[in-house]
Amino acid sequence: MKSTDTARPTREEAEAAVRTLIRWTGDDPTREGLIDTPKRVVKAYEEFFAGYAEDPRDVLSRTFEEVEGYDEVIALTGIRFESHCEHHMVPIIGTAHVAYLPDRRVVGISKLARLVEVFAKRLQIQEKMTVQVADALYEVLQPRGVAVVIEAAHECMTTRGVHKPGVAMVTSRMLGAFREDARTRREFFDLIGRSGGSGSCGV
Repeated sequence: MKSTDTARPTREEAEAAVRTLIRWTGDDPTREGLIDTPKRVVKAYEEFFAGYAEDPRDVLSRTFEEVEGYDEVIALTGIRFESHCEHHMVPIIGTAHVAYLPDRRVVGISKLARLVEVFAKRLQIQEKMTVQVADALYEVLQPRGVAVVIEAAHECMTTRGVHKPGVAMVTSRMLGAFREDARTRREFFDLIGRSGGSGSCGV
């Protein structure tokens, strides 16, 4: 059974935890070069994990209906993101490609990038993040279809463990028309290829 204790520690408690980790590594948190490190780490974590304070539904809440009947694929490709692996808390750095087939309503394109950012700035695994981005867009905007492809390098396997740099993981989620219609799906992959996405996405 999962614990229900979700009270957020204070900043002082977080800084104390960083000092404990520094001591665990074998170094001295009171030496000159490390004396302010706990404060810096906690401040960095506020930025790294800012997504917990944001609701993706709010990001997509403002939509536009005056689109002159536009009903073709809308895609934002090459969305760079930085996340952190929930297993080792090391960086995941990658690119997201997001598309949808509108049904009367569209959303500002910056909101698609913002949606990726909200989920990226949490402890993640790539598979879960791919589903979260696609499902949030599908649920809130209610388009005819949604497609998401994410390509990323995971430092949990490039800087530790198997030490395999240069390896990218690719995940995808297709909903609605992108799952049901091969031509619509192919159009999305063509758009990714045209924008400079990796060849693996076009397979």
